[in-house]
Amino acid sequence: MKIRFLGAARTVTGSCYYLEAAGRKFLVDCGMFQGNMAEHNSENFRFFPGDIDFMILTHAHIDHSGRIPLLVKKGFTGSIYCTSATAELIGIMLKDSGHIQEMEAQWETKKRLRKGLDPVEPLYTVEDAEKVAKYVVPVTYNKTITIDENISLTLKDAGHLLGSAIIILNINDEGKKKTITFTGDLGNVDIPIIRNYEYIDGTDYLITESTYGDRLHEMREETQSLYDIIINTMERGGNLVIPSFAVGRTQELLYILNYYLDIEKRHKLENVQIFMDSPLAIKATEIFEKHKECYDEEALKVLESDVAPLNFSNLNIIEKADDSKLLNNKKGIVIISSSGMCEAGRIKHHLKHNLWRKEATIAFVGYQAEGTLGRRILEGEKSVTIFGEKIAVLAEVECVPGLSGHADLNGILKWVKSIKNGVKKKIFITHGDAEAAENLKEKLKEVSNAEAIVPDLYETFEL
Repeated sequence: MKIRFLGAARTVTGSCYYLEAAGRKFLVDCGMFQGNMAEHNSENFRFFPGDIDFMILTHAHIDHSGRIPLLVKKGFTGSIYCTSATAELIGIMLKDSGHIQEMEAQWETKKRLRKGLDPVEPLYTVEDAEKVAKYVVPVTYNKTITIDENISLTLKDAGHLLGSAIIILNINDEGKKKTITFTGDLGNVDIPIIRNYEYIDGTDYLITESTYGDRLHEMREETQSLYDIIINTMERGGNLVIPSFAVGRTQELLYILNYYLDIEKRHKLENVQIFMDSPLAIKATEIFEKHKECYDEEALKVLESDVAPLNFSNLNIIEKADDSKLLNNKKGIVIISSSGMCEAGRIKHHLKHNLWRKEATIAFVGYQAEGTLGRRILEGEKSVTIFGEKIAVLAEVECVPGLSGHADLNGILKWVKSIKNGVKKKIFITHGDAEAAENLKEKLKEVSNAEAIVPDLYETFEL
């Protein structure tokens, strides 16, 4: 029985784990690399896709699911196990990603042809993404699924995103029974709409994320912080631009703006025009409204009096690109747009038109991977290049860490400490920058007797 770390090792993106056990070859996640690691996306897989018997997907975010269409394109024909909410979300997200791949390849080809170079092919297309659906097998939380006589899986709620899952694998490999658990992305506690993460009874091996393995979320009330940022920006006559993940974070923002403010503040915000400018976010919101089995008690109670908690009178939905361009001429508005790390999509246009304005504000509400445009802005670069043009960063730059979808250091430690029968063998720390992973490794000694390991990219371990 062995595991190989093919992504998210000493980095946050590209989640992909290759396992061989009980005569089967399978994957957990197959995500895209982002930021400084993006060149890895076009590399050949370190296995033959046609040899993979099945895969399990923790959740829909592109850094966990984004290379599945490429996997299918290269010959994978096995089942993809995930929750029903994840199944629906990847149905829209992977097609959107395919569209981005096509557009970026088209853009790069134009530049190359001018130089007399050969054109480039997209990593995969919308058509490739559409082929994924026939392999998806929806799984219910806390219901054990038998893959074969030697392998079974159970999914528990990870509390990170609608449909996000902790994966528990029970494997009998040549008479040796082992339990392997993947946290996926553990959620921050009390995220709007969805439930908190669930706990497990025990495991032999644990593969845990460490995105915030060296940080604590500020104990400042995120709704107050967001409210203050909006009001201060409007008083300056500027626009507030919020780069937001289309799936998950955008819906949480809408819910917060609609329900987490007191009557006086909500009334004051009624005069502020808020624009949701992301076709993908619009489709994702419809899926969020459908999957109420993932809601927490608070959200279910809200539904008793409001059948559309993600909509309100001063929310403007932008679908067409021409309507998005009209926002360039407006002042004193809030623009929520994707992508969350500013690597693609309409957000880049809004940054181009607002970053250089002193009266504007850019507010980050999610993790920014190393090397991404969002990370460079957040870390204080004085100018950035967008669509080949250098743009001065003169706008106010804010971060609202309380809105993170990831558990912080204490949240991860609490989850590990709460494992009823502990981790018996080893803990592998992934999905975090090297510093965060190494810090979590040291801190885990306080809550677990298991050996903690920070694997390198492509490193293999016998279990």
